[in-house]
Amino acid sequence: MKVSDILRVKGNTLYTVTPDEPLSQAVDVMSEKDIGSLVVMEHGDLVGMLTFREVIQALQKNGGSVGTMLVRKAMDDAPLTCTLETDMDEVRRMMLNRHARYMPVMDKRMLMGVVSFYDVAKAVVDSQNFENKLLKAYIRDWPEQNQSV
Repeated sequence: MKVSDILRVKGNTLYTVTPDEPLSQAVDVMSEKDIGSLVVMEHGDLVGMLTFREVIQALQKNGGSVGTMLVRKAMDDAPLTCTLETDMDEVRRMMLNRHARYMPVMDKRMLMGVVSFYDVAKAVVDSQNFENKLLKAYIRDWPEQNQSV
């Protein structure tokens, strides 16, 4: 299974922010849209990732308030990325190694989407459920297939 398979099912709604927007505004968007991450774009390029992890760290550093802090000050400026062709096992390994919950999907310099750890886990479970159904159908039909023996 490839990343493109997940994006096909998930859809391609993307939420982005610029690095010079107030962090408070980004937090408002994350809350309103009920999302855990925003891709940080500047002049059409991916420059970072803002997740609830970075927001919490910014709150801790700033005495519980985001104040006038900009997204640039809080964002992860070296996020993990993958491509549409990256295998899901590789994405899972990368996310686990870096404790990343969100990963931008790139096609050269173009942002194609974001996969979350939830998306990866759901794809694995869906794939296992499909395989289980196939196996159960095979086992159910097995006596009929072998009666002529």
